[in-house]
Amino acid sequence: MSNPHKRQRNKWLALISMPFQMGAVIYFFAKAGNWLDENYPNKQNVYIKTLTLFGVVLAFYNLNRQLKEINSMDDNKNEH
Repeated sequence: MSNPHKRQRNKWLALISMPFQMGAVIYFFAKAGNWLDENYPNKQNVYIKTLTLFGVVLAFYNLNRQLKEINSMDDNKNEH
């Protein structure tokens, strides 16, 4: 049998790490956009804006996916 306290700790560890994951994804997409704007200049800095927005969307998608996974684990635990 699995230890319920260990499962609870893993759930909280996953929840605590999510903001750092989101920040890392957004940061690296913004850095990539900044690099593109520096190497391929344009008037509106389109690359940093576009890639940062894409990073935010990707981070929220990842957050949603992880939360659904955690909730499904809780639902499965409650059924047994």
